[in-house]
Amino acid sequence: MANNNFVLNEHHKEEFPPAHTAEHLLNQLMIRMFGCERSRNAHIERKKSKISYIIDHKPSRQEEKQIEVEMNRLIESDMEVKYEFVDRDHVPSDVSLDRLPDDASEMLRIVRIGDYDACPCIGKHVRSTSQIGKFELLGTNWDEQEHSFRIRFKVIP
Repeated sequence: MANNNFVLNEHHKEEFPPAHTAEHLLNQLMIRMFGCERSRNAHIERKKSKISYIIDHKPSRQEEKQIEVEMNRLIESDMEVKYEFVDRDHVPSDVSLDRLPDDASEMLRIVRIGDYDACPCIGKHVRSTSQIGKFELLGTNWDEQEHSFRIRFKVIP
C-alpha cells in the first residue's frame, strides 16, 4: 500500500471507518478505566462488533454504563483524526509497537485521535470522531477463568 510516497504493508481488510475509529477510542478508554492492554481479540464490522479485554475484575453494571456514556462523550467531542508517518527509529514515546507484525514495514503510519489516542494502524478511519455517530453497547460477557471481558457494540452513523 503506498500513501504519501511512503511504502507501508499491504492491507487486505476493508474496514467500516466509523466502527474502526470507535475501536481505537474504546481501546484507549479501557486502558484508562481498567489499566489493561489494547485488545488482541477484536471483530469489528458494520452491523455489530465484538472486542475482548483481559482485566482484573468483572465490571459492574455502573462501569458498563460508564463505558457507553464515555464513548459517546468522546465521539461528540469531535476530535480530529490525524496521521503521521515515521520510521521505526523515530517512533514517538507515546506509541507502542508491541502489536506490530514481524513483517511490518520500516515506515509506519501513526493514527492520532486528538490528544486521546495514538497507535500504528494502516486501516481506514473517519476524519473526526463526530463522524462515528452514536456508540451503542449491545451486551457484555465475562469469562471468570480467563478474566476476559467481551463487549458487543455497534455504531450508528
